[in-house]
Amino acid sequence: MDVRTYIEDHRDEFVAELKEWLAIPSVSADPERHPDVRRSAEWLAGRLSAAGFPAVEVWETGGMPAVFAEWPARDPQAPTVLVYGHHDVQPADPVEEWETDPFDPVERGDRLVGRGASDDKGQVLFHLLGVRAGLAASGADAPPVTLKLLVEGEEESGSPNFAELLKNRRDRLDCDVAVISDTTMWSADTPSMCVGMRGLTDCRIDLYALDRDLHSGSFGGAVPNPAAAMARLLAGLHADDGRIAVPGFYDDVLEIGEEERALLARLPFDEAEWLRAAGAAAAAGEAGRSTLERIWVRPTAEVNGMWSGHTGAGSKTIVPKSAHAKVSFRLVPDQDPLRIQEAVRAYVHSAAPEGVRAEVEFAGPGVRPCASDLSSPAVRAARDAMRRAFGTDVLYTREGGSGPEADLAEALGAPLVFVAVGLDDDRIHAPNEKVEVPLLLKGAESIAYLWESLAEQA
Repeated sequence: MDVRTYIEDHRDEFVAELKEWLAIPSVSADPERHPDVRRSAEWLAGRLSAAGFPAVEVWETGGMPAVFAEWPARDPQAPTVLVYGHHDVQPADPVEEWETDPFDPVERGDRLVGRGASDDKGQVLFHLLGVRAGLAASGADAPPVTLKLLVEGEEESGSPNFAELLKNRRDRLDCDVAVISDTTMWSADTPSMCVGMRGLTDCRIDLYALDRDLHSGSFGGAVPNPAAAMARLLAGLHADDGRIAVPGFYDDVLEIGEEERALLARLPFDEAEWLRAAGAAAAAGEAGRSTLERIWVRPTAEVNGMWSGHTGAGSKTIVPKSAHAKVSFRLVPDQDPLRIQEAVRAYVHSAAPEGVRAEVEFAGPGVRPCASDLSSPAVRAARDAMRRAFGTDVLYTREGGSGPEADLAEALGAPLVFVAVGLDDDRIHAPNEKVEVPLLLKGAESIAYLWESLAEQA
């Protein structure tokens, strides 16, 4: 029996297992659901053991538990692969917008609807199907590579304990390649591999000038106005060409290579449709860059909110005593969030006029960007495996969001490979989240081929 036949024959069993897991409301952000997060970890541990993994452990953290599993290769010299995913899910709110119970998964043809179906339980579980298919096809009793799975329970809460977990368990996590299955493809008809994710750091800016709001007729024009100062400061974040004007901001930005640029250009991107979906009248941003480059491979500075003085009904002619704003920065390789924080803090203090005191508070150390090395044998092997499974060429994409992948890459010192089959229209984090079951089966098939390919490269 070949890999594809095994997967097709076990489709219904796979879907039934996934529905059972999705019924566990493992919402890490909700303290009342923390027992369910633990129950989710225990469910996964049981399925991993049943699939044949000889070593399965539930790892405690400062918060919700992670699951670790290991299956040594039949050849002791074979490479070691670590698969990363997460078993916690987003809250279901607003529940009234769901067409069905978010934790009572429903099949609609080839579509499975339920919270966590795509992000990330479905994409974790296809690894079990893939390894079983590979073993059935080869007749072996162990995989061609040493497999390790690390499935955390707090990704949807910002992975607050993940870096410490990596540090404490470093001796168990050694690997040659790290595979991430928590991203998306371009579309079902245009399979693609994610090859990078942006980083993030965000801050609150406060400007203070007065002890109290003042009468604008008595004091206006003669004392500093922090609202006006904030407006100038925020406007100064960008130059006329859309580039970020913070001194030193681009010092470490790594330009993408020609191969990736060419593959991005092949994606069937309809900018007009994209703008309609966003409700935007026109594209904006850094001059000389395509829209896909702006949202994937270029850094950004976005004003998320600002407030000052009187914002209620009617007029109140004052000079406000203070002004406030929240600003976020998406980062790209090789930008360091801490260096960007230093640059932004220096800019804010230099932009505050005389008589205005500036304070900047960042929400933690930030999330670092990450990217795959497109020339690495592992990335090439993954692309070939997906091409074999899907029967068509596989393009490259990136993601504008952020995750813990950079921490994983640094802690393990291993190249990152993204093999995932989610879609942008899976409605992850939104009501009526779904996943396309045929794509999960293609993910399992891709993984089975990838393990064989990596073993042959050793």
